[in-house]
Amino acid sequence: MSGSPEILLTNDDGIDSPGFHALYDALGEVGNVTAVAPADDQSAVGRSMSNKVDVEEHELGYAVHGTPADCVVAGLQSLGPDPDIVVSGANKGANLGHYVLGRSGTVSAAVEAAFFDVPAIAVSLYVPIDPDEDRAWSEVEVPKEDYREATRAATYLTRHALGAGVFEQVDYLNVNAPLPGEEPAPLEVTNPSHMYEMDATITDGTVSLHDRVWERMASGDIPDPEGTDRRAVVDGRISVSPLTAPHTTEHHESLDALAQTYLSE
Repeated sequence: MSGSPEILLTNDDGIDSPGFHALYDALGEVGNVTAVAPADDQSAVGRSMSNKVDVEEHELGYAVHGTPADCVVAGLQSLGPDPDIVVSGANKGANLGHYVLGRSGTVSAAVEAAFFDVPAIAVSLYVPIDPDEDRAWSEVEVPKEDYREATRAATYLTRHALGAGVFEQVDYLNVNAPLPGEEPAPLEVTNPSHMYEMDATITDGTVSLHDRVWERMASGDIPDPEGTDRRAVVDGRISVSPLTAPHTTEHHESLDALAQTYLSE
């Protein structure tokens, strides 16, 4: 495309998070950025949506007392200019694998944009955590400068993907970057991993849910093959998964047969 793109920027960590500010500053070198983001942390809310949300003016744009999906709808329909692309992030914590796509507020913002036929990029940072550390994820601090691999990939893709015709073939890109190393990380096109290891334990009437994938990632013990998003990020590469908005519909002979006999019982 010619000229500078109009960019609608949102996230799920909240408008005051370091990753959001890092991406806002970086994308400002690419185009005109309008920030419409949650007023507070909305991590893992998926595509939850509200009926009404309060909006406040913010130094970066607009702070919405709602979810990332709320922000995209509000930004596209009432608060922002007509954007060429929606960018969501940069999220503290990776969004890897098929199973997180519906959970993640970061990714869900990109999916919401896709239903409006607006190209979108979700951007997340993999932050390795020692599973033996006894601290909540909310206590993990990631400074703004640690997002530079994520912002470098996001600005590159925002600058080039529209004109290259990428979004004629896909609805959105799910980008996951490692922490900065001694050398810039290469970019790899990937597929979401299928690995899934949730379990639950009950103690004194309380059920604790555990995502064992993160523990395996921290130890480097993961079975994901080359070409998957998780393998790329653990090995220090930037993962870019080209995705379509859910959900696909397929006809199956077995279900068709059941439909035909439905009224016969």
